[in-house]
Amino acid sequence: MGLFKKKEKHDKLVQIAQDTGARIVMDKDMDQSFSAYVKRQFKKNKLALYSLYFAIFLALIAIFADFLANEKPIACKYNGKVMFPVLKDYGVKLGIAKWDAEYVNLKWSDAEFDWAVWPLIPYLPNNIDTKNEAVGPFEKQDVKTSHWKHWLGTATLGRDVISGMIHGTRIAFIVGIISMGISTFLGIFLGALAGFYGDDKLKMPRVRIWLYILFGILGFYYSFGARGFVISDALTQSILKGLFELFLSIALFVFFILIAHLLSLVLGKINYLGQKVSVPVDIMITRLIEIFVSIPRLILIMSIIAIVKPSIYIVMVVIGLTSWTGIARFIRAELLRVRSLEYIEAAQALGFSNWRIMMKHAIPNSLSPVFISIAFGIASAILVESTLSFLGIGVPADTITWGKLLAIARSDQTAWWLAIFPGFAIFITVTVFNLIGEGLTDALDPRQKR
Repeated sequence: MGLFKKKEKHDKLVQIAQDTGARIVMDKDMDQSFSAYVKRQFKKNKLALYSLYFAIFLALIAIFADFLANEKPIACKYNGKVMFPVLKDYGVKLGIAKWDAEYVNLKWSDAEFDWAVWPLIPYLPNNIDTKNEAVGPFEKQDVKTSHWKHWLGTATLGRDVISGMIHGTRIAFIVGIISMGISTFLGIFLGALAGFYGDDKLKMPRVRIWLYILFGILGFYYSFGARGFVISDALTQSILKGLFELFLSIALFVFFILIAHLLSLVLGKINYLGQKVSVPVDIMITRLIEIFVSIPRLILIMSIIAIVKPSIYIVMVVIGLTSWTGIARFIRAELLRVRSLEYIEAAQALGFSNWRIMMKHAIPNSLSPVFISIAFGIASAILVESTLSFLGIGVPADTITWGKLLAIARSDQTAWWLAIFPGFAIFITVTVFNLIGEGLTDALDPRQKR
């Protein structure tokens, strides 16, 4: 009866509007979709909402770090030629461009330009200002003009702190997002397999299981173990070279699995080898999760990083490979619930394959808890990276991060600014993502619905 009354009231309002020429603005709360409901619930939590805005602000700083703090001008005219050095530097880092010989050793701060547009902070994190070594933000500084002042002071050898803070924001966000991207992919994939197939739903020929295990181990060793140094070395040269070597490793691993599959088709013609048996996916993945959870994650990460070449990208991958267990447990629990619902049974009755049902219907309807885990996971990844940088593990010596600035503060206890500013940045960023996670927890909780 309530629905009929609402419809009757709505029709009356429309008729009045037509008669009077007025326009009705529909209430946003009439949108009863799940996403709209989550948005409304999240916006009610002002602390989480402001945290989201602040996270977006930090993300913009990370994206435009080179335009905010750089030794090179954003745009300039040098020797009669208009240049965009910051944009050119992006191409050089990606490996798709090179500096001409006259610009390789050019000291941009001393060059005479016809005109130049400089960033707000005219320093890179590794620039050395010998005239201002370990100078505090309120101490007298030997600079040409106020534009060249070190607003948050300098570290050892005269490195600008605010430049390190800005570029450290980029590293923190990249580590958090990429590592959680890796862990999300692994967690969703493995957790979905465990939850949807269980221990008796996935059946394979006996020989295919054996060959997948054998060639999977061989493929992982030759693709990632033996080529680990090649990948890490390529990443230190340029991002594109590193991605290319990573792609080759993935292609090599797929090649090993393809060989195993083709061999299984041939050997599967033998009755015993071709007999289908149940694969206990759930118990295998559950035991794997328990193994990862039982080992202290920081010690595991430190052990892995200790045997590879220092690289911030390797740190991201290692954090991602060791952080998937929480997401896997969430998605597994959701799939155990979802797989017995009516729409899954209807899809099975229509003859759809289990793989299609899982990917197209089961997983998309089970992702709500994953978003919460991702928000908390980004905060955790940033904290782990800062810890590793503070300990001087895994991160190259020339890479300035928030944790590295804190480590420098240990050598000079009078340089309070080296501890206060990076420590506060880590605290605020981790807190912001935790508040976002809590806001999502409340917004996705059906008990909060009014």
